[in-house]
Formats: sequence, structure tokens, C-alpha cells
Amino acid sequence: MSMTGGCYCGTIRYEATGAPVMKSQCHCRECQYISGGGPNYFMILPQEGFSYTAGTPNSFTRPDLDAPVTREFCPNCGTHILTRRPGLDMVILKVGTLDNPADYGGPDSAIHTLDMQPFHVIPDGLPSFEKRPPRR
Repeated sequence: MSMTGGCYCGTIRYEATGAPVMKSQCHCRECQYISGGGPNYFMILPQEGFSYTAGTPNSFTRPDLDAPVTREFCPNCGTHILTRRPGLDMVILKVGTLDNPADYGGPDSAIHTLDMQPFHVIPDGLPSFEKRPPRR
């Protein structure tokens, strides 16, 4: 699978190759901040298949957490591109940044439903987890 994408203003561009190892919608409180209140749609891809082709993102890591993630975003328009989690050699790519978001095809699961809001919707039959799904 090969995909391209970028931020709202066009400053940041990327290419991503490789099969997603997870496609999900996350309802955690942190993702609600990033998404504007709804669940965050993402896919986890191999880090070696991801590269920025234009621009350099800013990054943010909360200093007050034990194992914080690092979020990368456009320094101009603020679009959140991806998240890097410590110990994970993958990138957590935000679906809304794809040039063709339909390539996502939809989530395989809903996670962190413990934090979901009454207005969040999970498609019927989609496997859901209060936190993360068990490791296989």
C-alpha cells in the first residue's frame, strides 16, 4: 500500500508505504483534544515506510507524563500529522491527512471507549475495547 498526504495548508507533505498493522478509532480524552471532540481515526504503519517529502513538522511531548507520546504537527496551520509512541517502531498516522482518506477503508476496532462521549458513534459490530485491545 502506498499513500501520500499532508497538512491543511500544504506546508507538510509525506509518503507512506506498507500495510497498516492496525486501523482504529480512538475515543481517549487526549484524542478528543486533537480531533476537536470526536474520535480520532488513525492507522499504525511501519516507521521505515514513512517519510516527510516537504516541510519539517513541529513536535510536542508532554513533560508531566511517565511515558508520553510525541505528536508531530504543521508549524504553520497546526494540522496533527502523526504520533510516535515510545518503544513502538511504527507511526500512528492521522487518516484526515491522507490525500485520499477513503484509502483508509474504515476502522477495524474502536479503542479507549471508556472515555467516549454520548455523541460518539461506533458502527454496529465493530470490536470495541475500553482501553487497548489485547496483544496478539
